Amino acid sequence: MNEQVKNALSFFGRLALSSVLLVWLFHYIDWKDIITAVKMADWKLLGVAFVLFFLIQFLCVVRWAVFMKALNLLPSWWVTARYFFVGAFCNLFLPTSIGGDVVKAIGMSRSVGNKPKVFASVLLDRLSGFGGLVLLAVIAYLFGHQVIDAPAVIIPVIALTGISLVIGFMLFHEGVYAFCCQIFKRVPKLHKALMEMHADVLMMKARKRTAVGCVLMSAFFQVLGSVMYYLIAIALGQQVPLSYFLVVTPIVCAVSFLPSIGGLGVRELGWVYFLSRVGVDKGIAASISLISFFIVVVLGILGGVFYVTSGPSGRVQCSSANAGVKQP
Repeated sequence: MNEQVKNALSFFGRLALSSVLLVWLFHYIDWKDIITAVKMADWKLLGVAFVLFFLIQFLCVVRWAVFMKALNLLPSWWVTARYFFVGAFCNLFLPTSIGGDVVKAIGMSRSVGNKPKVFASVLLDRLSGFGGLVLLAVIAYLFGHQVIDAPAVIIPVIALTGISLVIGFMLFHEGVYAFCCQIFKRVPKLHKALMEMHADVLMMKARKRTAVGCVLMSAFFQVLGSVMYYLIAIALGQQVPLSYFLVVTPIVCAVSFLPSIGGLGVRELGWVYFLSRVGVDKGIAASISLISFFIVVVLGILGGVFYVTSGPSGRVQCSSANAGVKQP
């Protein structure tokens, strides 16, 4: 089976999953409720939520730039933003919410000419985002569990915390990481690339303040994201405590990592499940999720524009193989 066939099967498999989940979801939801909710929405609040989302994306570009600087990579601000938004575009149809990470890493490595460091920066950036997500979920639950009338929420919070601890231990413990990479011994090039990337990841041990700062920055992004969903809910006439969104938003974001088309279907089920537990109509809950997805699509379209205009043949590329590398 060649690579094109595998990619096609993967895409249609994810498309089928998203479609099945959406069909199943809307079997229990009246589209009229969604249309009515959107028509009656406060568009000023939706506009604020839209601006807030783009502010979060701008800050995410800053976070990635911080990690690249820590690894002695110095691409221009324009190059960093361009590949970030190209990755956002690819996230709409590549595997899970992290499929675009591979694309932006490949594009950036062509620009700066150091693939292991670039992939390490993308990995660290993603892990700091996940760390901030878990940190916010834990803190919000500890301080807001009395407001949240959903005991089951503690289960995914514990699961997210456990997963983050396991990943962190594996990644920053040389022996454990080397042992786990043994399964790739039969693919020498991949095994070598993983070990080289790990050497760059370990550089962050000497830059603990930078790493901790980025995790805290990520937690702040999650707060802003929770506020965005809160504003959308208020715009649709729903009076759900902000504390509930502070706990639930990181969990739904984590769920959207599952294979799907940009998290579509999986994310909607998550919001319907959690918001219905606090009295929000399922149609309104689905509307909140779909409006946020629309904002993501707008961002993806912007990334698509960057993608088709980033090279002479419409491909992500750079004429200089070594531009942006800081020499030690």
